[in-house]
Amino acid sequence: MTNQEILAQFGPREAMEYDVVVVGGGPGGLATAIRLKQLATEKGKDISVVVLEKGSEPGAHILSGAIMDPQALTELFPKWKEMGAPLNQPVTDDAWSFLGETSGFRTPNFLLPECAQNHGNYIISLGALTRWLAEQAENLGVEIFPGFAAAEVLYNDDGSVRGVATGNMGVGKDGEPTENFQLGMELLAKYTVFAEGARGHLGKQLIA
Repeated sequence: MTNQEILAQFGPREAMEYDVVVVGGGPGGLATAIRLKQLATEKGKDISVVVLEKGSEPGAHILSGAIMDPQALTELFPKWKEMGAPLNQPVTDDAWSFLGETSGFRTPNFLLPECAQNHGNYIISLGALTRWLAEQAENLGVEIFPGFAAAEVLYNDDGSVRGVATGNMGVGKDGEPTENFQLGMELLAKYTVFAEGARGHLGKQLIA
């Protein structure tokens, strides 16, 4: 069955309305949600923000180790050290080595270009940082829906984005609903932020 046929038979989908829907619970999406909540609080307002994350939990699909410049985190949370952010290992040395068949040599540090110097940066687990950011977001009142992938962009009649719909659950390999079928949900918002990463399929649709 096509999605339109499924909707005709089992619809309409349940809808929830928010001020902002963020698609993607990585560092970019979570930082966006956090900053929006901070700005609203500074102005004495309350806004509803929800983050959709396809992984079983924030950080589940982020396996990278990384070198992180903490400047952006400091702008978001000036007291991140006291708050327990998982930036524990500062970079202590940078090295470029040139290897031959039987030997190698290290480039003197004063010859390293500026882009290869990481003084003040940290060696981190990006997954651990993402989980920590999710905790801070929830502390600020952001709703996070893990295990829900945004599957469809929803449009207004004028072509503007009005939100997204999550994928249907319990559909067999043949495309037919099983006994565990559950219709996807519509999340509607004044603003929808697509933070799916470079391979996000909804972002690609919008760009096209």
